[in-house]
Amino acid sequence: MPPVGIPTAPTRRRRRPVVRRGLAGAVVSALVGALLVLAPATTAQAAPVLLSQGKPATASSTEGAGTSADKAVDGDAGTRWSSAFSDPQWLQVDLGAPAALDHVELRWETAAAKAYRIELSSNGTTWTTAYSTTTATGGNQSVPVTGTARYVRMYGTQRTTGYGYSLWEFQVYGTGGGTGPTLPGGGDLGPNVHIVDPSTPNIQQQLDDVFKQQESAQFGTGRHAFLFKPGTYNGLNAQIGFYTQIAGLGLRPDDTTINGDVTVDAGWFGGNATQNFWRSAENLALNPVSGTDRWAVSQAASFRRMHVKGGLNLAPNGYGWASGGYIADSKIDGQVGNYSQQQWYTRDSSIGGWSNSVWNQVFSGTEGAPATGFPEPRYTTLDTTPVSREKPFLYYEGGEFKVFAPAKRVNARGTTWANGNPQGTSIPLSRFYVVKPGTSAATINQAVTQGLHLLFTPGIYHVDRTIEINRADTVVLGLGLATIIPDNGVTAIRVGDVDGVRLAGLLVDAGPVNSQTLVEVGPQNASADHSANPTTVQDVYIRIGGAGPGKATTSMVINNDDTIVDHTWVWRADHGDGVGWETNRADYGVRVNGDDVLATGLFVEHFNKYDVEWYGERGRTIFFQNEKAYDAPNQAAVQNGSVKGYAAYRVDDSVTTHEGWGLGSYCYYNVDPTIRQAHGFRAPVKPGVKFHSLLVVSLGGNGQYDHVINDTGAPTSGTSTVPSTVTSFP
Repeated sequence: MPPVGIPTAPTRRRRRPVVRRGLAGAVVSALVGALLVLAPATTAQAAPVLLSQGKPATASSTEGAGTSADKAVDGDAGTRWSSAFSDPQWLQVDLGAPAALDHVELRWETAAAKAYRIELSSNGTTWTTAYSTTTATGGNQSVPVTGTARYVRMYGTQRTTGYGYSLWEFQVYGTGGGTGPTLPGGGDLGPNVHIVDPSTPNIQQQLDDVFKQQESAQFGTGRHAFLFKPGTYNGLNAQIGFYTQIAGLGLRPDDTTINGDVTVDAGWFGGNATQNFWRSAENLALNPVSGTDRWAVSQAASFRRMHVKGGLNLAPNGYGWASGGYIADSKIDGQVGNYSQQQWYTRDSSIGGWSNSVWNQVFSGTEGAPATGFPEPRYTTLDTTPVSREKPFLYYEGGEFKVFAPAKRVNARGTTWANGNPQGTSIPLSRFYVVKPGTSAATINQAVTQGLHLLFTPGIYHVDRTIEINRADTVVLGLGLATIIPDNGVTAIRVGDVDGVRLAGLLVDAGPVNSQTLVEVGPQNASADHSANPTTVQDVYIRIGGAGPGKATTSMVINNDDTIVDHTWVWRADHGDGVGWETNRADYGVRVNGDDVLATGLFVEHFNKYDVEWYGERGRTIFFQNEKAYDAPNQAAVQNGSVKGYAAYRVDDSVTTHEGWGLGSYCYYNVDPTIRQAHGFRAPVKPGVKFHSLLVVSLGGNGQYDHVINDTGAPTSGTSTVPSTVTSFP
């Protein structure tokens, strides 16, 4: 049995030592892959056909924006992929389904490969060699390849020139499921995507009409996205309500300039901004009319890739309460006025200054950020962000829509775009299945199997089976807070143990039948190394109750190693419809089983037991915001064996290395204010487990904490709402 007070976790992933990917594992994987991929066919084969043209292609690198991986599979002899000037490099194509292969044709430019391999894979992760040479001379080559595979790649180890590898065409021939998509890519974006350009009439009226619908529709069904084509727009005040996204369609924020404002205020709620959730502003430049833009938000409201040519006010008119928030990849030329914001996280940005600290203001990779002063002033500042990769975004170029998938950065500081175009990959909309309300989960999964990415248009989607993302490098992007509701207790979204999946811009709403999980990143016992190309989970929010009855045992489970969770709000509702201690029962918020997982901007609140549990090694969290469940009926309801209450953030005793910066937990037990929490945080006392800038707060004396972490930190007391802090632990 587990120690008293620690629940038994679901079947745990295999715990691996620090050196995880040894030779023995590689040999076993190669043998298994060889049996699966290279087994000869036993039945007669149809005549081989070209399978790879127009299919998703990725590469280890590109020489420039015009030589991306897709140029080698586009059927155009005048376009090419070219790599960086180094060894090794690779180019791979996803056929969309397993196919019986016959041969591969390579049409090299002058910069060719002398030594290379043709490799096959069934999952995009484990590769086997089907052909190799060290004496190639370039030109046009036809290479015999036998076996069955979904993924095929050229892996170059020696070049013929000092330049990179360059292919006019990479053509895979065979028979089978990769013969072409049956679902179309691209298409219109539906009625709730409002696309405007500077000549569009009545833009202000369109904005006002949607705001009138969405200003107070906290649990409504409307979903909207305003997309502004590159250009200059004068005299606008875009007030942004619930489930509304406003975004520019340029490659850089300065491509789309509003001489005016993008505004969030709290007049609908009496000047209190603590419920200004579920909205976003992205990829725009603003020249605020008064010199300062107002963005008074709380959780689940992202401010990304924005350039404010002035100041930014994070408080509502009248400086009422606010409980936000999140800024990333943005430049604010003037000062950010924090004012009444209880907590805030700013990542990889540039600011002209910052005023005021309330409880927990955290910065990483932000030029102009104040120095660490915790506990007073309550600033926690990291010079860089260890690993980051910005959220994918839709843009418009050359008369067509594309999605830009930014590149990973290590030890990032400042924006991705201030000194030129961002680095990354451009994907045409034709490679996306445009999902609209009413689309079945079976159809969505078929699109992924075919090799298409997913673009969810604004709306509400009921799914009767899990959306399975088992293809490496798949982009799943939602517009206008597209909302997925699992029916009959299924898991809404599950990602395979594959590289580079990007989940972004989605709200997952629990259904009335209990789901064991709502979002799973990786299967149990996931083991692949994704450090070079991690999965990212960005602006993906989870809600249990509020919009109606909902239940889930564990909301988000991260099994894949190296995953980046960048801005999420996982929320068991404390108000709205379908709310009650058992009505919207949800015991656990986020469980991390994967190793080397990084959370930047982690908001998790109100779960019946643990809000966050961490079992993986070398996990890191930069900024955590939590409130314990308001509605616990009494002390017995939250009693954890002999321990009073469940910690907001618990690191398992088996973990040897973990680190966190800027973590806060608050209690507001308004049903029974006598409830006591033994601590907000619990962690093993080991040299590799470290925390910086921790705090707990009793809101108005409704419940109290005895300690901050374990038995360390002074208790909260009285009704003064003054944090108890621990600067470093142990």
